[in-house]
Amino acid sequence: MSHYFDAEPSSELKSTEITAHIRGKDWTFHTAGGVFSRDGLDKATSILLENCDPPEPGKRILDLGCGWGPIAVTLAAAGADAWAVDVNERALELTERNAALHEVSVQTCAPDQVPSDLRFDEIWSNPPIRIGKQALHELLMMWLPRLTPNGRALLVVGKNLGSDSLQRWLIDQGWPTERLLSQKSFRILEVKQR
Repeated sequence: MSHYFDAEPSSELKSTEITAHIRGKDWTFHTAGGVFSRDGLDKATSILLENCDPPEPGKRILDLGCGWGPIAVTLAAAGADAWAVDVNERALELTERNAALHEVSVQTCAPDQVPSDLRFDEIWSNPPIRIGKQALHELLMMWLPRLTPNGRALLVVGKNLGSDSLQRWLIDQGWPTERLLSQKSFRILEVKQR
């Protein structure tokens, strides 16, 4: 069985178009099986995009675990220097297609292809909780240090998927973290560079 966090989904690529309503605008995206939320924009990502203002134009952002690219594409359209990272090759391919569809520039790459000296003003993520707690912690500890000195990460996590314990863990690791919003059983956590 294929999971969205597999590098190479085993299912056949059958692309479909969906429409997502984001910040007062309808967006068309290509999705496919083998990627996260293939049938449309998931509730958590929608809450993140609707409740957090895009960064100032020119700011470098990282869409961590980009899926088919709704965060990276919409933030690039708002003027961000957008990078989209995923272990899933199909997700990266779909993000590239969606960026081209909306005529925006998004740099897509696997995690090990991001230049080691590159820093981000903001990291936006609906993190892949289902990879397991230890793997999630390792993922966050790999990317949070890549924030600029005044950088921040915006993470949207379901309460039932451990948002409160994740917040406590981040604070215990020395990362100032506060809850910006609680809506429909989801929390938006803001993690600041330490």
